[in-house]
Amino acid sequence: MILTSPDPFRLDGKVAAITGAGSGIGAAIALLFGQRGASVAVLELDPVAGARVVQDLRGHGIDAEFVPCDVTQDAGVAGAFTKVKERFGHLDILVNNAGIGHVGTLASTHEADFDRLFAVNVKGVFLCSKHAMPHLIERQGVICNLASIASLIGIADRFAYSMTKGAVLTMTKSVALDYMPYGVRCNCICPARIHTPFVDGYLAKNYPGQEKEMYDKLAAYQPMGRMGTPMEVAEMALFLCCDASRFVTGQALPLDGGKLTG
Repeated sequence: MILTSPDPFRLDGKVAAITGAGSGIGAAIALLFGQRGASVAVLELDPVAGARVVQDLRGHGIDAEFVPCDVTQDAGVAGAFTKVKERFGHLDILVNNAGIGHVGTLASTHEADFDRLFAVNVKGVFLCSKHAMPHLIERQGVICNLASIASLIGIADRFAYSMTKGAVLTMTKSVALDYMPYGVRCNCICPARIHTPFVDGYLAKNYPGQEKEMYDKLAAYQPMGRMGTPMEVAEMALFLCCDASRFVTGQALPLDGGKLTG
């Protein structure tokens, strides 16, 4: 029998690095992991947002530190993980949450948009996983990537974004296979639409005066009739990063409000 802790959903003594943790899903993951006992490194490009989240975490009694990080820059990412190791002593969990969205078809996607999407959503996951891996091997740690249901099904007007999330899914499986012998697990979450500040900003920019109507339309995309919440994503991330999922690796778990059922 494999023994585990009395509560396998606890993260006591573990250190988690979460990219893009300055708002939305990343901030929710940081809070939940901290509440479950982890120390949290908030890796974020925006220093104001990063500092704000750390202040909130510390207000909840969570050991947290803001670590500036542009996930598209190799040297900067390497330096960020060096700082995490210096500050906390080790690293057990990496959540590759940082990402950007884009609305467009093949014809309407510009090269600059394409390059930026791949730099953040694909190269960022690659660089963070690469530089975190030596630390994760030391602790037989875990990686949780944020993919999307766009990596599993076609979604209109999400041409380049869907490509990047498909790459995240296949990276997840590749890393899981290559590093299984070292005791490192790697899984990804595939959410449907999640209500984040990005959604509100997108609606305000593109549908001024029609925000409520368009919000309801986006919510209705999920058969359950609503968008998911950042905390619901965080709860699935907790499962994938704690001992409760110790026999799970290389998997893509949908969080889709029933979208993939039919």
